[in-house]
Amino acid sequence: MRSIKIFLRNNRAATAIEYGLIAALIAVAAIAAMQGLGNQLKKTFGNVQSNMKAS
Repeated sequence: MRSIKIFLRNNRAATAIEYGLIAALIAVAAIAAMQGLGNQLKKTFGNVQSNMKAS
């Protein structure tokens, strides 16, 4: 019974879960930012390619 009480008082698991959630949110934000940047780069290189062909 005593070991169960000690286990329930332990906050390390909750802290680990919180850090995991923060890391997941950062990853989602980074993926969204990279997708937007990737689309802009694709458009820019397409413009460069078409201008080089026209020259």
